[in-house]
Amino acid sequence: MAKNTSHTLKNKFIYQVFTRQHSKSQDFQGIIDDLNRIKSMGVDIIYLLPFHPIGKKDRKGEIGSPYAIYDYYAIDPLHGTLDDFKRLVTEVHSRGMKLMIDIVFNHTSRDSILTQIHPEWFYKKSDGTFANRIGDWSDITDFNLTAHPEIWTYLIDVLKYWAQYVDGYRCDVAPLLPLEFWKQARQELDKYRPDLIWLTESVEYGFIKYLRDMGYDASTDSQMYETFDICYDYDIFSFMDGYLSGKNSLERYLYELWRQEVTYPKNYVKLRAFENHDQERIANKVNNPTKLIQMTALQFFLKGTPMIYAGQEHQVSVRPSLFENDLVPWNEKLSIENLIRKLSKIKKLDIMSKGIYDFINTKNIAHLQYKFGNELLIGIFNLENQTHTSIDLPNGKYLNVLSNQLYEVKDGMIELSDEPIIIHIQ
Repeated sequence: MAKNTSHTLKNKFIYQVFTRQHSKSQDFQGIIDDLNRIKSMGVDIIYLLPFHPIGKKDRKGEIGSPYAIYDYYAIDPLHGTLDDFKRLVTEVHSRGMKLMIDIVFNHTSRDSILTQIHPEWFYKKSDGTFANRIGDWSDITDFNLTAHPEIWTYLIDVLKYWAQYVDGYRCDVAPLLPLEFWKQARQELDKYRPDLIWLTESVEYGFIKYLRDMGYDASTDSQMYETFDICYDYDIFSFMDGYLSGKNSLERYLYELWRQEVTYPKNYVKLRAFENHDQERIANKVNNPTKLIQMTALQFFLKGTPMIYAGQEHQVSVRPSLFENDLVPWNEKLSIENLIRKLSKIKKLDIMSKGIYDFINTKNIAHLQYKFGNELLIGIFNLENQTHTSIDLPNGKYLNVLSNQLYEVKDGMIELSDEPIIIHIQ
């Protein structure tokens, strides 16, 4: 991983916002109006989907995908002006939070400014029309970064421009770009903003093989850690989905999580996101309020940086469309913000970034713990409705810091209920 990655990123909490779908006004002001609520949940970093103008050629839907970018330097008038964006940055910072933005350097829209100025920078079909490596992404055209390294300078200048305002970058499908490009970008940006947070949307293993089989290159998470601070957890995401759909066991999912401990650098940081703009809502996959609470608590307890996609805190089950106006259906009656607030406080404990992380019971229960000196943080997530589990604690009653309920340990066993249990021993 990047040499200057801070281990404290494991204590942070990211909140993902799709500006167009977040509020009725669909703009930066709508986010500003919601900042106090967002901050109250314990959010440290707000991450915005792209907010640039969207291309019109081969546009998907009426409004189009924010990932089909027309101009990297401009802001979609729907969201506001540059002054409005700067006001958002100021308001975020005034509340002690940071702001990250989405960077999309694999491609642009098919009518972007760059396709007009530098058409030679892009992949072409045999008939000379713009093309891309992924068939479904028909509204965009890919850069040919290996054949045209001069693109690198342009894109790095884009990063430098936005670095005067923001605190980090989430880099879209970053493994599809040359790793050397990201190394150069990180090296040059570190001169200006060494405190920037670099998050890569690393991709699933099957997608990497698919691209390599087609003759293209794609980097693994281990490679991406050479320059990025945080990687997506797509390497094990299919096993979480598999568990929730019955295709594989909970034990297999937890094994894959454990395997990350020996696969990646010692100080690796994984993004723990159970949903995002590309993945279905966790509430839709679980469809069980009790299990959803267990999964949410597990999400924050796993080693790494949790990310909530706006709406998850209200148990929203429908993922907003990328291509249409599709506002988040906020519902305070279903709010689990109080739970998230408690989990965020626990996530900020030093033990969660400095402690020894271990998997205690992975058969039918997600039983994990952190140990730091004489301090112990135990998490028991009863996802399979078990009645009890073994636990290495002396007889006595222990406080569940999430619910303030006491749980008794007797003869190495603890009775379980339908709520997640987190015990903090200092």
